[in-house]
Amino acid sequence: MKEEMERELEFYGISRRDFLRSCAFFAALLGVSQVEFTKSLAYALEKAKKKPPVIWLEGQDCAGCTISFSGLLSPSVASLILDKLSLRYHETLMASAGDLAEKVYHETVKEGGYILLVEGSIPKADDRFCMVGGRPFREIVIEASKNAKCVIAVGACASFGGIPKATPSKGVGVGEVISGKPLINLPLCPVHPEHLVGTILHILMKGKLPELDDYKRPTMFFGQLVHDKCPRKEHFDAGNFLQDWNDPSQKEWCLFEKGCKGPSAYSDCPTRKWNHGVNWCIGCGAPCMACSEPGFYSEMSPLYTASLVLEKGFVKG
Repeated sequence: MKEEMERELEFYGISRRDFLRSCAFFAALLGVSQVEFTKSLAYALEKAKKKPPVIWLEGQDCAGCTISFSGLLSPSVASLILDKLSLRYHETLMASAGDLAEKVYHETVKEGGYILLVEGSIPKADDRFCMVGGRPFREIVIEASKNAKCVIAVGACASFGGIPKATPSKGVGVGEVISGKPLINLPLCPVHPEHLVGTILHILMKGKLPELDDYKRPTMFFGQLVHDKCPRKEHFDAGNFLQDWNDPSQKEWCLFEKGCKGPSAYSDCPTRKWNHGVNWCIGCGAPCMACSEPGFYSEMSPLYTASLVLEKGFVKG
């Protein structure tokens, strides 16, 4: 119990002295004895111990997936990481830093049984492209995966390399670095927060991984082509392809000839949308860039140039 409490305090950057001072203050404020307050606190800590531990690592990334996750409203990200999960390590969200943060990380890895989330790609060309705490990020991912319950690649970069794949670092996804561990890929750029939370809750509630496709993506989120649910599909079928962005009569026409990759991309974006159902890429007039696919970004660019071929009404990649 003492070790658990000290670890939680360290995570939030609270010293033992400050904690004891706060305990005395709140005990007096509540009008309870120190013994009663201590018992209540012990119960709360024991309950906290049962929360699933999570380690979130960041490699070659822009923190876009973290930002996307932090915008979650139902459940709120605060409720999720404070009440539902025990987020032990996350460079962007945790209060502690430096040696203190590293201590929490190493203790959690030693205990094992945690869910490992990895955001960002791992450099393949040279480890020096991504170092964390003076260590190659690749080594940290391998180390953290060994005692993990399962590993979730968060976003396109962690899943398949993403944008860094097209850079001199030759970034690769988690699956090319680790082996022998259950792996789930949650692509998109950035990750959809509901995909991440839904996957974690599925694991916790059912005790197993969700059904995955050949690219280790949950079929409940990536089981259907964007094209099949696109509201502009009727214009595709009719051969109405947008040519002039400035022509109002073409406003809702199919974006296929403007580079839309929807016919080759698997995701529930058309129905789930983004920002709590407000909109999505095609909904606001931008072609799908297939950020759910292993070929994103290098094989999908230039984004506004048609790269798919239409023959006799069928799309060929």
